[in-house]
Amino acid sequence: MRNEITLSGLFCLFFLVLSYVGVVRSKSTIEPCSNSDSCNAMVGYTLYTDLKVSEVATLFQVDPIAILTANAIDISYPDVENHILPSQLFMKIPISCSCVDGIRKSVATRYKTRPSDTLSSIADLIYAGLVSADQLREANSISDPSVLDVGQSLVVPLPCTCFNGTDNLLPAIYLSYVVKIDDTLTGIAARYSTTITDLMNVNAMGSPAIKAGDILAVPLPACASSFPKYASDYGLAVPNGSYAISASHCVQCSCGPGSLNLYCMPAFLAVSCSSMQCRNTDLMLGNVTMQKSSAGCNITSCSYGGFVNGTIVATLTTSLQPRCPGEQQFPPLIAPPTTVIRDSYFAPSPAPAQSDGAGTTVPGTTSVVPSTGSLPGFAPANGPTGSASDASSLVNPLASFPVVIALYLFFKLMAPSFL
Repeated sequence: MRNEITLSGLFCLFFLVLSYVGVVRSKSTIEPCSNSDSCNAMVGYTLYTDLKVSEVATLFQVDPIAILTANAIDISYPDVENHILPSQLFMKIPISCSCVDGIRKSVATRYKTRPSDTLSSIADLIYAGLVSADQLREANSISDPSVLDVGQSLVVPLPCTCFNGTDNLLPAIYLSYVVKIDDTLTGIAARYSTTITDLMNVNAMGSPAIKAGDILAVPLPACASSFPKYASDYGLAVPNGSYAISASHCVQCSCGPGSLNLYCMPAFLAVSCSSMQCRNTDLMLGNVTMQKSSAGCNITSCSYGGFVNGTIVATLTTSLQPRCPGEQQFPPLIAPPTTVIRDSYFAPSPAPAQSDGAGTTVPGTTSVVPSTGSLPGFAPANGPTGSASDASSLVNPLASFPVVIALYLFFKLMAPSFL
């Protein structure tokens, strides 16, 4: 009888350990902070069902036009905010990244619960793994996760990083990317025109191994602004290959291709806006004049200087360059998507190509960010570095395979002594 009880105990122990090791904690890169500033950041979001642009905007409390411009979608289409986006479409969502409880996160998103919602369904399905059920519970002080009132407003703490808005001393915006089942670090690096070394340094990784559910901070080359701190759009940065809307939909700024110089001009939606003309000139925002001389090219431009107290600041600047640049190049716009192509990712962020100074792109140049020369897993000098933290859990049977073998051998060796 005693032997039977002992064997039963061994069986129970065996399956309990299996259940425990089968749960593997996914990792999320966090950035410690100690001040109250914020930065522009992005999260990569995969639609769980067909949604209107305005519905996606509501999920993240973001301007729908900001979502469209961040993904280089043409906003001139009629009623574009009500365009239905297809399920499984991947989009970049612009968010504000703050310092909360000593780490970087975005807490501006609120979700109103619906019938049949659970913390797990909200985290894993609706927000596509950007947040975990435990994080929702802690952020909203929920004692009993099984009881959610319909219409309850929940804070959704989204992952984000700033790293001083730079990557290898160049302007950058960081995208929080949820790793998918078939992803590899090599593929992610290629998709976002960076290197494995850079991703490992930013995310404090000891090896290039990743698994589904991990959340990586991916640096996107960007055009940075130099607006004064009292401007409402202070710190505006635009990822290369995309646009941003500002000044109450009056100004549209773009980044690239071909350079990391921010270019702003009146937006397509501009209707009732303050003056966008530079004082004492006939130049409007975005206008540039060039005059060749024996010394080079005299350039006069009317540039955007930020949105201050409801007024668009238009600043006249002059410079002398060795030669006159070519026409301003704009990121290509796409039509509002209606289908999803398998294994393709919507609106990637290409690195800028090199320019010959005359506005033309030099062929044959690489778009990959050069390696820092540091060892993988160690932050480069003056480079950003994050730290890994436990996020939502997921089942990974392969991870427990060695433990299964060990338990089997233990049981096989020990069982005869109880018989």
